[in-house]
Amino acid sequence: MWELHVPAWELMVRAAVIYLALLVALRLFGKREVGQFTLIDLVLILLVANAVQPAMTGPDTSLAGGLVIIATLVTMNRAIAWARSRVPLIQRLVESEPTVLARNGHWITHALEREELSIEDCEMAMREHGVGHINEVKLAVLEADGMISIVPMDRTLAGRRRPRVRIVRRL
Repeated sequence: MWELHVPAWELMVRAAVIYLALLVALRLFGKREVGQFTLIDLVLILLVANAVQPAMTGPDTSLAGGLVIIATLVTMNRAIAWARSRVPLIQRLVESEPTVLARNGHWITHALEREELSIEDCEMAMREHGVGHINEVKLAVLEADGMISIVPMDRTLAGRRRPRVRIVRRL
């Protein structure tokens, strides 16, 4: 139960490589948070988790091996969070830049297409911000965290505090 079947360093390397590979894959996934995943996204994550488990553990099925992997993953997560807050290059690699979706009452269609957003998704965000039509939007931005920020043309609407809307992409 406690005896490792492979060296601890090998488990650590395996876990670190899988962690980094998943981080890159999820970074390429787009601007979404876990709470925004659709059912299809959840199925994908569960299947990926099941598929990478043997790659991390190798032939080791010991309790000690599992603890080494957990410690490695938590350490990697903390290290990347620490580096992200201090190294601008890491920040740019891990987090995406905001995308302007609309400006001065007009949609930026190539930005909507690149982010795989529909006008209906954006109109929902506008309504959440108390804006009824694109003509009333000075600026609409898909933020790095997956939320859409709306800056209305009418300054009286700008003073209202409205929640930002999370976008769930349909597949």
